[in-house]
Amino acid sequence: MNRITLIVAFAGMIMLFGACKNQPTQSSNETTDSLMTKLNDFSVFRLTTNLDVLTEKEKQMIPILIEAAKNMDDIFWMESWGDQNALLDSLTTDSEKKLAMINYGPWERLNNNQPFLPGYGPKPKGACFYPADMTKEEFENIADPDKTSLYTLIKKDHEGKLMVIPYRKAFKEHVSKASDLIMQASLLAEDAGLKKYLELRAEALLSDDYYPSDIAWMEMKTNTIDFIVGPIETYEDQLFGYKAAHEAFVLVKDKEWTSRLERYAKLLPKLQQSLPADAKYKKEMPGSESDLGVYDAVYYAGDCNAGSKTIAINLPNDERVHIAKGSRRLQLKNAMQAKFDKILTPIAQQLIEEDQLRHVTFEAFFSHTMFHEVGHGLGTIKNTINGKGTVRESLKDRYTTIEECKADILGLFLVGQLNDMGELNADLAHEYTTFLASIFRSIRFGASSAHGKANLIFFNYFREKEAFSVSDSGKFTVDINAMRDAITSLSNLIITIQGDGDYEKAGELISTYAVTDKTLQAALVKVEEKDIPVDIVFEQGTAVLGI
Repeated sequence: MNRITLIVAFAGMIMLFGACKNQPTQSSNETTDSLMTKLNDFSVFRLTTNLDVLTEKEKQMIPILIEAAKNMDDIFWMESWGDQNALLDSLTTDSEKKLAMINYGPWERLNNNQPFLPGYGPKPKGACFYPADMTKEEFENIADPDKTSLYTLIKKDHEGKLMVIPYRKAFKEHVSKASDLIMQASLLAEDAGLKKYLELRAEALLSDDYYPSDIAWMEMKTNTIDFIVGPIETYEDQLFGYKAAHEAFVLVKDKEWTSRLERYAKLLPKLQQSLPADAKYKKEMPGSESDLGVYDAVYYAGDCNAGSKTIAINLPNDERVHIAKGSRRLQLKNAMQAKFDKILTPIAQQLIEEDQLRHVTFEAFFSHTMFHEVGHGLGTIKNTINGKGTVRESLKDRYTTIEECKADILGLFLVGQLNDMGELNADLAHEYTTFLASIFRSIRFGASSAHGKANLIFFNYFREKEAFSVSDSGKFTVDINAMRDAITSLSNLIITIQGDGDYEKAGELISTYAVTDKTLQAALVKVEEKDIPVDIVFEQGTAVLGI
C-alpha cells in the first residue's frame, strides 16, 4: 500500500469511529419518568478506601494512574459506540445523558441491549470492532491471519474493502498518552515488582504484545497498589467473541484479608484433580504461582464500568500465562459489600423463605465470588482434548456464556470440596442459599450478557433437578443435598463441553436452559415492585478520594 492510499484508508477508519450503529429499525418511546426509573435501577456508591496504608509516593501515583485509566474509558467509548461527545451533545435531558454514560451508548446493557433513546435500532453484535453491515462470510474471506487477534479492528477502507487494523494504530493517540502516564507512575513505584510491571505494561500498549507484562504482573507479590489496564475481556464482541475491549482498574490491596486467602492457591493442583470429570479433561495443570488477593477499588474505567460493575477479577486471560504461572484472583471487597448490602439482601428478603433468610450472608457471597474466579483457571484451561484448537476458538460466540457457567458452578463445587477437606469452614446451607438469591440478582443483568445467561441456566437446571422448591407465596427453599448433586452433574457437563470444544452442545445448553418462564418472571416482578436496584454506579475520582 503506498503512502497516499494509507493516508486515505486511515482517514476513512477515523470517520468510522463517528458512530457504529445499524440503521434504525425501531424507536424508543421512553418518557422522562421512565428514564428516571431506569436511573433508579442504579444505587450510587462512593468508591473510596483507607489511603493511610499507602506511602507518600504511592499516594502520588493514584492520580496519575486515574488519568491513564481515563484514556481506556475514551477507547472503550469508540469500541462500544463511537464518538462519545457527538452522542452526549445530541441529548437534551440529564436523564438521557446519565443513562448514556452508564451504558456507554444508547443501548441499555441490563435490558438486553434495547435502545432507550429514540431513533436507534439494535446494537450491532460486533459493537464497533467490525463494520455493522459485515457478514460472517465476508469476515471468513479476509486473508489476514490477524483478523481473529484480540487486538485488531476490522474496518472498511475508502473502497469498501475490509482491512485489519492493530489497536496500537487505531487508538494511537490514547494509548500513547496512557503509556506516558504509566511510565511516569513507574518512576514513583517503590515496589520492584510493580515498577517492572508498569514499565512493561506501558510498552505493551504501544506494541499490542501483552505477554511480558502479564508475566510480570503474575510475578509481583508485595505491591500495595495494583493497576489493571489495557484490552482484556471479550464480552463486548458478541459476534465472534474475538476482540478484547479496553478497561482499567486502580486498586489498593487489603493485606489483612489477602493473608487469609493465600493458602488456597497452593491447593489448586489438588482441586483440579478433584473435579467431577474424566481425567482426560483435567490434564492441564494450573500454574503454581496463582494467588488470591483482596482489594478495594478506587477507580473503574471502560469495559468494567459499563452497565453491571465487576466485583472480582481473574486474570490474565492468556492461556499461555495460565499454564506457565497460573492466574491471579482479585476480590474487590468494597464494591462487593455494596452489592450485597444494596441489592442482594433486599432481593433475599423478597424471595427466600423466612426460615432460610439467616443463611444469606456476606461471607458466603464473598467466598463464592472468590471461588468463581478460581473456577476460571480449572478444567480444560486452554486446548480442547480432540485437536479442535483452543476452547475459546471452538466455542466462538458461545464461549463467554459457557466460561461464566464454568466459573460459577465450579466455584460452588470447590466450596463443598474444600469443606470436606477441612480447608474451609463453610456452612453449605449458607453457600447454596446465598447463591440462589444471587441468581436472581445476576439474571437482572439481562439475557444479552454472558453472566445473565449463565444464571438463567443455573435457575432452570437446578429447578429441573429439584434443588429448590417454590411455595404458593412465591418464596424459595433450597434442598441442600439435591443442590449438591445438581452442582456436581452440571460441573461435569460444562467441563465436558469445554474439553470437547462442542459448539453444538453449548448451543443446546443455552437454548434449553437460558430462558425465562412464569415462575422466574413472577419472582423478578416481585423484586421490581420493591424498586430494588439492579446494580451500582460509582462516584469516583481524585475529588472523592480527597487527593
